Amino acid sequence: MLETDVGRLAFTEEQRQAAQSLVDIQNEKNAASSTTNPESVVPTTSALKQEVRGLINYKLSCCVNALLQSFSATTELLDILNKWHPSDGIDKNNVPLQLKNTLEAMRDKSYPAPHKDFLNCLYRQAIQRFTQQDADEIFHIILSLSKKQIADAALAQEISSLYEIKVETQVGCLNCKFIQRMPNSLFSLPLAICERENSLESCINSFFQPQMLTDSEVVYCDKCEKKQPSTYVVKLVSLPPILCVHLKRFRNDEGFTRKLYDKVTFPETFSTAIFAAGQSENADCLKANEDYSLYAVVVHMGTIMSGHYTAFISSNQGWYYADDSCVQPSTWTDVQGTYGGYRQHYGETAYLLLYRKNCRNSSG
Repeated sequence: MLETDVGRLAFTEEQRQAAQSLVDIQNEKNAASSTTNPESVVPTTSALKQEVRGLINYKLSCCVNALLQSFSATTELLDILNKWHPSDGIDKNNVPLQLKNTLEAMRDKSYPAPHKDFLNCLYRQAIQRFTQQDADEIFHIILSLSKKQIADAALAQEISSLYEIKVETQVGCLNCKFIQRMPNSLFSLPLAICERENSLESCINSFFQPQMLTDSEVVYCDKCEKKQPSTYVVKLVSLPPILCVHLKRFRNDEGFTRKLYDKVTFPETFSTAIFAAGQSENADCLKANEDYSLYAVVVHMGTIMSGHYTAFISSNQGWYYADDSCVQPSTWTDVQGTYGGYRQHYGETAYLLLYRKNCRNSSG
């Protein structure tokens, strides 16, 4: 069965007005619950050198808001953008320019709406207002446009290298045993989930399982010079400093898209050994002294037609929860509450997991 991610879901004019009313109500509630301004600010650790601050929901911008929280927590990204010095005449609709400005402004309390220009930039060229968005799709759009629109080729490559997962697809002919190898790269690791209890490790193992291509799925073999039954498998070549894991909770079955609420457990840290089964023969990614730590989770709540995005952000002081303009201290137990499960229909479910690679001291 083929699985596809949910696309953009447009609202009618009445639905848009109703949705904006709900957004206004939510902003008022968040402002009332915040201990500071409508865009609340919660100090994080000096190691992150940033503050987690709320972002007002403009025209159903919760998806972009949650992604901006994850980008802000990815201090390596702003370090790259700060190396770029665009000319004064650059187009104001330049995505990396507005992303850079937004991430800097999110660290400055004097900016009342640090992300408004970035949202307008995206609205003009990439996404629609008052539209249900898919966070993984928008994540890819932002990174792809940033790479494309930044004038410095070396910095564009640095942005790619920060997130890029390198894989190799292998198609093996069952008749002549010839294997076609095709390199590929991904900004996020798309993991299908089963309609039962899952773990991150089980989803990773499933992603790298070989598949049989027979009957209508047979592919052309260059050596046999005709279509043959084959095996298809994805092998891992290298992992990036920032690993984005996409838990594919939206499934398209015969034209009907639905959300999967099934439980998916994931750890705060894991060793790269978790990828051993999917390692390519030419892989350079698995080292005994490397592991990954979770630092951001983009969460989806609700249904396929009526959803909302929030984010959990980690610091050395603990976890924080960002729901548009409201930011509150949180805990790892709260993050675990996004695993999903039978009793969590319409509740919060983790959708994107952001892990940062750490190098352990080889001496101990």
